[in-house]
Parts: sequence; C-alpha cells; structure tokens
Amino acid sequence: MTTESACTSILVGKNASLDGTTLIARNDDTFLPLTPQRFYMHPAWKGQKGLHVKSPLNGFEADLPENGYRYNAVPNVDNAHLGDYEESGINEKNVAMSATESTYGNERTLAIDPLVKDGLDEDLIVNMTLPFIESARHGVEYLGQLIKQYGSPAGNSVLFSDKDNVWYMEIVTGHHWVAQRIPDDAYAVAANQVAIQQVDFNDTDNFAWSAGIQEFVADNHLNPDKTGWNFRHIFGTMNEKDRHYNTPRVWYAHHILNPEVPEEPESAELPFIMYTDHKIAVEDIAQILGSHYNETRFDPLGHGSDADRLRYRPIGLNRTQNSHVLQVRDTEDEGLAGLMWLNLGYPEFSPYVPFYTNANDTDPSYETTPLKMDVDADSAYWLFRTQSMLTESHYSKFIQQNRDFLTELYRQYRQHVAATDAAAAELTGKELTAFLTDANHKIVATTKAGVKDQINQMIMEGINLSQLTFNMDKNL
Repeated sequence: MTTESACTSILVGKNASLDGTTLIARNDDTFLPLTPQRFYMHPAWKGQKGLHVKSPLNGFEADLPENGYRYNAVPNVDNAHLGDYEESGINEKNVAMSATESTYGNERTLAIDPLVKDGLDEDLIVNMTLPFIESARHGVEYLGQLIKQYGSPAGNSVLFSDKDNVWYMEIVTGHHWVAQRIPDDAYAVAANQVAIQQVDFNDTDNFAWSAGIQEFVADNHLNPDKTGWNFRHIFGTMNEKDRHYNTPRVWYAHHILNPEVPEEPESAELPFIMYTDHKIAVEDIAQILGSHYNETRFDPLGHGSDADRLRYRPIGLNRTQNSHVLQVRDTEDEGLAGLMWLNLGYPEFSPYVPFYTNANDTDPSYETTPLKMDVDADSAYWLFRTQSMLTESHYSKFIQQNRDFLTELYRQYRQHVAATDAAAAELTGKELTAFLTDANHKIVATTKAGVKDQINQMIMEGINLSQLTFNMDKNL
C-alpha cells in the first residue's frame, strides 16, 4: 500500500521574517480519508543497539544509529497500517525538518533514473534523518547520503532550517536531487511541483546536489534550454494538472505577500525565490496555509461562477491532517530557541498553537488520539475537527466570530510566549525543560477551553438556524 500527499510549503529567511527568526511551514495533506494524528516528544537515546525501522507500505527497512537526539513529531495514529509519517519536528540541536512536499519528475528523467520501489519514502524519512542532524545544511547532506544508499520510491521535497539557514531539498528521481538555500531576505513557496530554478554549481554555499547530476543530465540530453541549468525545466512537469492543482496555490501565496504580482495562476515560470517589502509573521503564514483564494472569483466559498469557484485546488483543505510553522529563534539560551506552531484542524478555522520543543512530553489530549470521533474523548485532533466542521457548515454566519476568536487567541499566544521567555530567562538544563513542558500544558488548557466555548456557541446558534421552523401568527 502506498499513500500520496499533496502539500503546500512556505520557507522564510531570517531577515524576511518579522522577528528575525527562520520559518518553515507546510500543510500535511492526504488523499486518504481522515488519518488521525498525534503529537509527541521522542526522547533522546544513547548507546542503544539493534534499533530498526520497517515500513508497512513498501517494505523499506534499515537500522538506526545507536545515538539520537530528542525530537518532536506528528505521526499517524494507525502507523501499523498507514506508516509512521512523523512529518515535522525540531530536534534538541534546534534543527527543524518538515517532510515531505510530494514532487513529481517527468518521464524523461524517470526513464533513466527510475524510482526505487523499496527505497526511503515519506513515512520514515523523518525517523531516519531528524534525530541525527546538527544543522540545516547537515540535514541536506545526511538525507542525500541516505538517498544515495537506499534510493527514493517517490518524488519528495524536504524543508530544513536552523537559527541562521533555511534549505529546500527536492528529490525527484530514484537517486537525484538538488537543494537550495533560501536567501536571508527572501521567501519561497512550493506546491507539488519542482520549484527550484537556475542552479549555480559554482555556489556551494547556496546550492547542493546529488553526485553526478550534471553528467546525468548532459549524457542523457535532458536539458531543454539552450542556456542555463534550470532544475524545474530539466526534471519537472508542466501539464494541465499542474496548471489547475499546483501553480495556482503558489500564485495565491505570492498574491498575499506581494499584492502587486500579476494574476498568473497558471504560469509555469512563477519565481521560486521571492522578495517582499514587508516582514512576514507567523500569522501571515497561517493566513496563507488556511486560504482558499479568499476575495477572488476562484474562492470555492465565494460568489463567483461555478466554473471559477471550482477551477483551482485551494491551499487549505478539509483533508489537511496537520499544518505547522516551525520557528527557530536566535536566543541567548538555545533551550528557548525552538517553537512549533501546530494546527490539527482545518487550517483556516483552527489555531496554530505554539509549543516549546524543549519539552519532555505533550498534553495527553495531543499525545493520544482515537482513530474515530468520540464525543467523550479528550482529543485535541477531534476537538479542532469539530470546530472546523461547525464553522464551515454555516460559513457566512460563523466565519466572523471564528476570525475574531482566532485573533484573540493569537494575542494570548504572543503574550504567553513573551511571558514564558521572560520567566525562563534564568533557567537552564532540566529545570528549563520542565518549565517549558509545563508552559505547553498551560497553553493547551487555555486553547481547549476557548475552542470548547466556541463550539458551544455555534451549536446554540446553529439550532436557531434550522430550516425546520414555522412562524405562526402570535394571536392564533
């Protein structure tokens, strides 16, 4: 069994962000029915021999190193059948990883370097990489060696960051890949299509690639351009599906951050590296990841024609299993550097809750998720799904109160992070980890109380919105 994802990724250099931090973000989408996920902290390990992973999907298996760093992850609950898919996290070295953005190579390149059926795929790519890397660049190099050793069974693009650097790595064929460092003052968006464009093989500070890729392209006559070496042109696709499923999402993200860009949702040449004259905040990324061509004729919840409203796939979906923004801050105490803003509902309607990643555990409502909805279960995943479903069910009636609710939550989140940073300034080591773990539990309690209150309000209002009513003359 294999699964297919359809994600949207955003990467922001430290000088392009509002507070000088690096940001990598992604919607983890799926074509499957609901695949509940949980959030947990994987402890570090030292000197443990015999650690082994095996995929129930394609049979890939490998031994793990004896030593690994602590990291957090958001895996499938039913991992025995659907695979782990740990998806995203920040390790104790404050290296962030989000994996993967499904990316598709063209038939010319795949004919010569086909995908490896039992290679390292998305379901185990985080397990095999994040616990063992010490920088974003190291992540690219480490994963590159794994792909060289095991091959890849799918096109997978991976996001890495640390406090100074943001890298995007595109694995497109069985063994070949290119990675690009996002400039400090730039951002980038990718949506299931090869994104990297011109590669400068003389600039090893900002580009990395698989061994022999230049010879592979030259010997097999794969470069369609008379000049330059454009990775997107050589390895990527540009077909009708791309024009309706992929490029419109990139265009709309550009439209939000650069309103001056022309309306070219089907362009094959949308830039990968983008610059904007204003700084990008976590809330801006949340807006993009939850968007559906808002305030355009392409909005499926808007008032355009059926042809326009259904023309393009939006960014935020009901089948987004989790959405996350991984923030690595350049703090005096590295124990405070990592923040994971995690959303387990529909990205438009549910909050991105800030978790300090220097923690020992997560709240039980996040760590334990039932496979099916249970109204009696204390489950963050199903709580946010309920809130999202109710909001969309009476969209025009509920959307403003939902936005007001989220705005107030983000105010509280910012206040919480500032207060926690200040209170933790003198703490170190285990004492700091324990303090931040407790802070995570407190923000979960605040969030759950607010979401439950909003659900109660929507149910009460929804009862009065029923069509099964009749206004009688009060005198009868």
